[in-house]
Formats: sequence, structure tokens, C-alpha cells
Amino acid sequence: MQPGLYHILFISTGLFFIGAYGFFTRKNLITMLMSIELILNSVNLNFIAFNKYLWPNQMDGLFFTLFIIAIAAAEAAVAIAIIINLYRNHQSIDVDDAEELKY
Repeated sequence: MQPGLYHILFISTGLFFIGAYGFFTRKNLITMLMSIELILNSVNLNFIAFNKYLWPNQMDGLFFTLFIIAIAAAEAAVAIAIIINLYRNHQSIDVDDAEELKY
């Protein structure tokens, strides 16, 4: 039995809200970055599901998904570089210790 569109959208919604909850409740920058990745993966799942069930002969959802994966990889590389630099300077990766990044 193949999952339908509503099943995939339900899983995608769950991933999105787990990512949003993790982003808003955590103080650790690594877990916040992982939460952002969960949100981006839920968007990718939506693009693939809509492409498969609504426009099966087109490749637009696949191209958007590949573009988001490339953007997420670049975003993760920059975020990890910032986190490593913050850890070297402050010996902590908590959001509360990153006061100097505000200005």
C-alpha cells in the first residue's frame, strides 16, 4: 500500500512543528540548527509530495527540493563556522552567551 498525499502531508506537518518547537525551546545553537534542518526537510517533503500527486509529469518539485538542499548545506556550513568561532571565544554554544552577536 502506497501512502497518499494526506499521509505525507501529515508527516511533513509533524516534522515542521517538531522543528519549530525545537527551535523556540532550545538554548543550544547546535540543536537550533538541527531544528532548522527539520523544518527545511518538511518543506522538501511537501514539494516532493505535491509534485508526485498533483503534477506527476513535471519536475518542478524535484528542482525546488534540490535547490533547498543546496541552500541548507550552505546555511549549515556558515552556521557551524559561526558556532565554532563562538565556542573558541566563549567556551559555550548557548544562545544566552552570544550577546555580542546582536550588534
